[in-house]
Amino acid sequence: MSLDQSISAPQQRIHVLDALRGFSLLGVILMHMLQHFGVYSGVRPEVPLFPVLDSAIQWLSQHVIMGRFINIFAFLFGLSFFIQMDRASKKGVDFRLRFLWRMVILFAIGIFGNSFFTADILPIYAFFGLIMVALFPLKNWMLLVIAVLLLVGTPRFVKVGYDKMTKTEQVENTPQARPAPPTGESVKPTFINSAKENLTTRFQGKLNYQFGLNGRGYVTMALFILGLVVGRLRFFEELDIHKKRTLLLFAGFAVGSFILGSIPKEEVSYRMLLQGNVTPSMLVSMALKDIHTVVFSGALALGFILLYQMKNAGKYLEILTPYGRMGLTNYVTQSIVGGTLFAMWGFGEIFGAWGTTEVFFLGLAIYALQVVVSIFWMKHFRYGPFEWFWRSATYLKIQPFRK
Repeated sequence: MSLDQSISAPQQRIHVLDALRGFSLLGVILMHMLQHFGVYSGVRPEVPLFPVLDSAIQWLSQHVIMGRFINIFAFLFGLSFFIQMDRASKKGVDFRLRFLWRMVILFAIGIFGNSFFTADILPIYAFFGLIMVALFPLKNWMLLVIAVLLLVGTPRFVKVGYDKMTKTEQVENTPQARPAPPTGESVKPTFINSAKENLTTRFQGKLNYQFGLNGRGYVTMALFILGLVVGRLRFFEELDIHKKRTLLLFAGFAVGSFILGSIPKEEVSYRMLLQGNVTPSMLVSMALKDIHTVVFSGALALGFILLYQMKNAGKYLEILTPYGRMGLTNYVTQSIVGGTLFAMWGFGEIFGAWGTTEVFFLGLAIYALQVVVSIFWMKHFRYGPFEWFWRSATYLKIQPFRK
């Protein structure tokens, strides 16, 4: 077996990471369902059917789900990058060029998903993956400095300072999770028109959301870096022999999240950012909110790991492992299904009229169905469909598919 074939062979997996990835995608689909997958057709229920539940779910989405679960997903991407690089290095293989090609393929997969769902994050992940290759040689302390600078909102401060010095006016599109102006889809609701809009105007809006004053992309990049550092520390390889450490870390993150959540913060709306009148106190509040969200995500992930390690709870959480192994397939499938449900070229006239509670439980049902399908699929196949394609394209060789 050649070195190239050796590194492409299936490796021993850390199952808790697969389960954690599956857990993170639960929050992802629920949040996207509540946002109607970024499609705002104007169809709304005239009278809410479950007003009390609607309020409870809206609170849950704002204070527990939004930004938290996708943070775990991003962190795991950085950790997976380290695992691939590390395993290749142990076999004497320099995986950097292969990983760059791997990101090109991921970008293509992301563009496909973006045709259905304008907020598909995979093209952004692919771009950040290229940066990770450049950052990989840096020492841990250097990586941590970069991550901290990103988390405290340094790019925002630089942008605001530059704009004030040059006396330019801040102009940014609203993020994709907000109502968009009339588009070609509203004129003629076809998939082609919708895809064109998603890959042009709305894609530009996504870039503004990721790299403008909202700065969501900088948080994602910081989490990629933190995943790399945690991988180097071999944290997940020693979970079983350091359960007390995991418990202490969970307590620390939980307390930290509570303290950060208790700090008064200035409310910063998207409209305020659009107007461009950004003050230093607004920037500090946004940074505190980002840090709080990341710490909350850490508490969620560590809490899940603790439950996974408990005998009684772990046997139930284990069902998420196949789902996480098919994380790419399940994420892309969410984009396809969600886009079809809410787009006017699909079933938007029906599901667009569903209220908060209805779409929340619909998201749970879709997730549960994906879990069942993943369990069945992984009994018969080595990889999910998109994972198999990604792996085969990475090595430019058809990989074994069936078990």
